Amino acid sequence: MDIRNLGFGSPLLTILEDMLELDIPEEQEKTGNNPSRAYVRDAKAMAATPADVMEYPTSYVFIVDMPGISHSEIKVQVENDNVLVVSGERKREKDEKEGVVKYLRMERRMGKFMRKFQLPENANTENISAVCHDGVLRVTVEKLPPPEPKKPKTIEVKVA
Repeated sequence: MDIRNLGFGSPLLTILEDMLELDIPEEQEKTGNNPSRAYVRDAKAMAATPADVMEYPTSYVFIVDMPGISHSEIKVQVENDNVLVVSGERKREKDEKEGVVKYLRMERRMGKFMRKFQLPENANTENISAVCHDGVLRVTVEKLPPPEPKKPKTIEVKVA
């Protein structure tokens, strides 16, 4: 039953439907000024991915919790020359012998995850490393050395 038929067409209701991932026909998905399902999914993916950001004298370090995710499932990219994007997907487990597993309780988040970080101007996007150990991803972005101060240019004064 579509709850919109009851006369409740508020944006809050649509957001709740998206959060609960209710099955809504595509033609009703983009009505009004409500955010799209893809936007809500991305927002949930970003909110559900905790991260710490630290600054050291020579680098920036981004630490992202990713328990149960293989390093091959994690993607680290730089977009637009200054946005660090960490993304991937946690998939449901399948038992090779038994087929699809029936979950009796599912509290750990499944599906896509993503975090975006605006990099400072002095971040060296050519020197980035990423290491995943014990479910924690550590991305290190080296800092560019500070620019050397320009030496003043001396102009010879001539006699006219």
